[in-house]
Amino acid sequence: MDLRKLKTLIDLVSESNVSELEITEADGKVRIVKAGSAPVVMTMPAAVAAPVAAPVAAAAPAEAAPAPAAEAPVETGHIVKSPMVGTFYRASSPGAKSFAEVGDTVKAGQAVCIIEAMKIMNEIEADIDGTITKILVENGQPVEYGQPLFILE
Repeated sequence: MDLRKLKTLIDLVSESNVSELEITEADGKVRIVKAGSAPVVMTMPAAVAAPVAAPVAAAAPAEAAPAPAAEAPVETGHIVKSPMVGTFYRASSPGAKSFAEVGDTVKAGQAVCIIEAMKIMNEIEADIDGTITKILVENGQPVEYGQPLFILE
């Protein structure tokens, strides 16, 4: 692969929200993984490379990702954020009562939801006393680290 093309790909990954990019060409395969602040590049010869379906398509959603973050400052009150990446659940099981509803008063340390990460159910607790004014995530939706989950007043 041409070094200028490789440099361009590294810069693309560095400046975007893309954490991993893999491209397969006739002369080999390149995989760029963002580890911390600097991308790490791994190359493989063509004989070892496995076919990858639409590797460049991952770069397109990165440009659309900043839009939801721009809406977050509109909310007022204390924001309870996700401490991890995982799947958000409002209750301990599908038929169970939700941990918290809009209008509920919660105490610091009280469980308000569960985030499943790697098949482990992690109870997320309110960090202050307050009343839930808004639930920002739908049940079963994937969440990111630092993503707002609840608004407390």
